[in-house]
Amino acid sequence: MVVTATRSGTERQDSPQVIRVITREELAQQQRITSDSSEMLSNLLPDYSPPRQKMSGSGETLRGRAPLVMIDGIPQSNPLRPTGRELHTIDFSMIDHIEVIKGANATNGLGAAGGVINLITKRPEPGAFNQHFEAEVTTPTSELNADITSYRTNYGVSGNKDNLDYLFSLSYEDQGLYVDGDGDPIGVDNTQGDLMDSDAYDVFGKVAYWFDDDRRLQFSVNHYRLEGQNNYVSVTGDRANDVPTTSERGDPEGSAPYNRVWTTGVTWDDYDLAGMHLNVLAFYQDYESLFGATNSGSFQDPSIAPVGTLYDQTMAETQKYGLKTSLTKDGLWDDRIKLTLGFDVMRDDTEQYLWGTDRTYVPKVKYTDLSPFIQVDFSPIDSVTFSAGARYEYAKLDIDSYRTVAANNGVDVEGGSPDFEETLYNAGVVWRPIDNWSLFANYSEGFSIPDVGRVLRGINTPGQSVDSFENLRPIVTDNIETGVRYDDGRLNAELSYYVSSSDFGTRLTTRDDAFVMQREETEIEGIEASVGYEFTDKHSGRLAYSHTRGRYDSDNNGTLDSRLNGLNVAPDRLIASWSARWSPKWTSFLQVNHAFDKSFDDSANGWDTDFDGYTLVDAAVGYQLPVGELNVGIANLFDKQYITYYSQSALDSPNAGYMNDRYFAGRGRTLSVGYSVDF
Repeated sequence: MVVTATRSGTERQDSPQVIRVITREELAQQQRITSDSSEMLSNLLPDYSPPRQKMSGSGETLRGRAPLVMIDGIPQSNPLRPTGRELHTIDFSMIDHIEVIKGANATNGLGAAGGVINLITKRPEPGAFNQHFEAEVTTPTSELNADITSYRTNYGVSGNKDNLDYLFSLSYEDQGLYVDGDGDPIGVDNTQGDLMDSDAYDVFGKVAYWFDDDRRLQFSVNHYRLEGQNNYVSVTGDRANDVPTTSERGDPEGSAPYNRVWTTGVTWDDYDLAGMHLNVLAFYQDYESLFGATNSGSFQDPSIAPVGTLYDQTMAETQKYGLKTSLTKDGLWDDRIKLTLGFDVMRDDTEQYLWGTDRTYVPKVKYTDLSPFIQVDFSPIDSVTFSAGARYEYAKLDIDSYRTVAANNGVDVEGGSPDFEETLYNAGVVWRPIDNWSLFANYSEGFSIPDVGRVLRGINTPGQSVDSFENLRPIVTDNIETGVRYDDGRLNAELSYYVSSSDFGTRLTTRDDAFVMQREETEIEGIEASVGYEFTDKHSGRLAYSHTRGRYDSDNNGTLDSRLNGLNVAPDRLIASWSARWSPKWTSFLQVNHAFDKSFDDSANGWDTDFDGYTLVDAAVGYQLPVGELNVGIANLFDKQYITYYSQSALDSPNAGYMNDRYFAGRGRTLSVGYSVDF
């Protein structure tokens, strides 16, 4: 399988980096258990953080750093003002497979500090007119109640006629209140947004026309909206006494949080342009993210209302458009060299404002990026492949003068247009000494802009100028990894070791009820291992493990003296799964997901943030009916009561209310019954 996210048509087994391709079958198995996209990825990638089970995925990382999320190569991440919701921009029923490139790289430009997660949408099925319908009901097993029941449905058509391919799909989901392993309602996050008590719909379509056998033009559009229903308010827990936050019926302040996104792409492929492959992608994304109302200290302004009484909420808006081009020529020098040239252009306009009072929270930031690149793959002998490349990044920020909010002293900040230049390199080698075995090593660099929003909104000292603000400097992340692979068609295994470092990186922490970014030297190292085996043509299993350790320089003395907390790194995890086809009609799937205990440095605020691990077991069966298929899935089979990793280890605030409000339990046992049919 060619991995399109590499930009040079690299196959997984020939890559000097760790690449995981999540297949359509694996996604279908996960969808029988959950509809949460973060949870699906976490169930399949042990180096991805355990899911928060909320609308916001802030703190969910890949190899301890933020990944670049894309849909068919179109960036969904908004690195200038991350909202943590980039995995909630499309319904995963629209996805065919997922390409995951692990480790920092600059292949697709801005933001891939932890790697790339490229969501590849479904393609038209053969035939002139094909229809697909599915419906599913999910409910906790502790009780049957309309308030805690969720519903999901999807309908799609696809086909091809003459030179035209097409696919259109529509999905809708209504989620009820979640309950934990003790049968209690889980606390709702009225501020960051929640998946429970929400509804979502997605409209997706793409049309392609083949001018001849080598030239293809495709147009795609996706519109996704996820919105809370605002039927519940949280009941504060007690972290010190292990009492989780719960929910009760109520009317939260303000409007319900939501995500609204339009993603549009036009792709031109010429597979024989003077013997080369030309790929051009033009894209546009319009993104809105509304957060819930709170009387946060950062929102208070005595000129509007007495301090402590003002409720407000923020709106983050991004318009992103660009052009990604690549030209690949293989077969050079007796088929030993493949050369890829490309040029990418992107413009990102981002702002965040206080929605209720129409105040500037983060001024409008205009980001322009120009990036030519070159990539060469060279095989001097059949058993060795070298790869090397370089990408030049020119980035410019245009920021108008603005005034900070009253909570940050209402200071005037002089605008400016800082620009940055960086040349990023990668080099790797794959050696295949004997059949089925390969060893690989790789060095790559990733490029990202720090969360400009957090930097700009936090300025509280008069006389500051955007042009001289040190924290706007780009982040360059170095990734070094080495490993070994084995694949004989029946048994496949991979073992790798990596180090990811940044001399002037970022670390998230919390202050009061807001995330704060620290610029410090950081280093993350880890070991990953996976084994897959086909016992028979009807039974297969997979085992995957990840160990991660993160450190940072807390006092800026050149020594990595402190451990990164759960907001920045995942716990060690082990995932085991077994798939079986018992007969032409019966199939089953079982997975065990274990997160190991993890210790962290003592909290500066006195909170215990060590992680108590837990084990979750999920199971699903499918039965082929005379017409269609019946699927039954059980998540958290043994109804384990646990506190999420984020709530245990990612928070550290002097605000006791904040810590107790977000002490969330994970979902208890749920039963999902679904029916699907192709006709």
